[in-house]
Amino acid sequence: MAVLPINDSPSFDDDGRPKRTGTFWTASAHIITAVIGSGVLSLAWAIAQLGWIAGPIVMLLFAFIGYYTSCLLVDCYRSNDSVNGKRNYTYMHAVRSFLGRGQTVACGVIQYMDLIGVAIGYTIASSISMMAVKRSNCFHKSGGKNPCRMSSNPFMVSFGAVEIILSQIPDFDQIWWLSTVAAIMSFTYSTIGLALGIAKVAENGSFKGTVSGISVETVTQTQKIWRTFQALGDIAFAYSFSVILIEIQDTIRCPPSEAKTMKKASGFSITVTTIFYLLCGCMGYAAFGNNAPDNLLTGFGFYNPYWLLDIANVAIVIHLVGAYQVFCQPVFAFVEKTAAQTWPDSAFITKHYKLPLSSSRSYNINFFRLVWRTLFVCFTTIVAMLLPFFNDIVGIMGALQFWPLTVYFPVQMYIVQKKIAKWSVKWVCVQTMSMGCLLISIAAGVGSLIGVVLDLKVYKPFNTRY
Repeated sequence: MAVLPINDSPSFDDDGRPKRTGTFWTASAHIITAVIGSGVLSLAWAIAQLGWIAGPIVMLLFAFIGYYTSCLLVDCYRSNDSVNGKRNYTYMHAVRSFLGRGQTVACGVIQYMDLIGVAIGYTIASSISMMAVKRSNCFHKSGGKNPCRMSSNPFMVSFGAVEIILSQIPDFDQIWWLSTVAAIMSFTYSTIGLALGIAKVAENGSFKGTVSGISVETVTQTQKIWRTFQALGDIAFAYSFSVILIEIQDTIRCPPSEAKTMKKASGFSITVTTIFYLLCGCMGYAAFGNNAPDNLLTGFGFYNPYWLLDIANVAIVIHLVGAYQVFCQPVFAFVEKTAAQTWPDSAFITKHYKLPLSSSRSYNINFFRLVWRTLFVCFTTIVAMLLPFFNDIVGIMGALQFWPLTVYFPVQMYIVQKKIAKWSVKWVCVQTMSMGCLLISIAAGVGSLIGVVLDLKVYKPFNTRY
């Protein structure tokens, strides 16, 4: 009996791995799940800084740039030929394949910095939501008479303690039901925020807000500029998904070509997400106008129904507890792999000990993993306690992600892949777009850092009660 070559095997793909089964719909679901997250909570505030005209236009601009650069990136899933070339399994593999070791190191540094920043941001967001649940119940019991001031620090410590335990679970991010739970939770709190915004607009009987956003009569001209820049970072953060696009593409079956399927999935997903973002952001702005809170569900623009706010904030916490681990796993794996390669003979680093859980089950404990992951969670928790500014951190992360990971590397890889001649019309166009996005990232980063500096002038670490 003749043996089929791997390329024609019904069980294996051209790289010898089991046949991929992903489709347009599964890819779209993964992208939508990855994009819709805690970033949606700051969109009403971002639109309030930009106004009714600039806010939606900027959001549509980021959506277009995200779609265009994702189309460039998916063509780089395969080296040399986007249909039959060698597969790149991750974003980093693609950068190494097209741009070499030097740029791969730079990409890795930015990516790991971003992941650490996301962990800090998720710690802050979770603690604010936990605090919001307690405050909403306090307000309800006192009829709004008690200011219900409390510190976020105990909630951050509680969140950190949970993450220390979960971080010891091997391959936590590979648990099959995790993405399903995350998707349900993110849609739950986003939909509640949208519904409450619509209800508030109906209660007001009109749309609030102005054409130019928050006025210089409310804030100074300088503050208006910094807040506008920070709003760009918040919107950029809401569209950050490029780093996982190649991984999603690696699940797609072929034929048709993975690039063709992913382009359709990216277009569909970004369209759905943008419609949802516009609804959430614009309804939040219409409900509160220029006083829109920096976090729609914890800024206490909404007080009732308090039980619905509790559900939304609990959903945020559940989502972020799992998302923290998903985003931190690459950092954990990188450090542990590097340590094992550097000190292969160290029992502390490489040896595993069996800890019996029952007569038939045991847990492999590694002391380096125990110590390192615990220290990492403690670090992110302490930084979050020192800088508990959700909106500022979101802006910084958006600025850090947007230009290098969403625009620069996809553009440079595409130029190499398609052999685009230097100074040709297409080369000039994509490089001009890249430089424009660099300026946006710089402005967003500066605006967010200024926001941190201003907040630190009135914030007392480990002492302030909200």
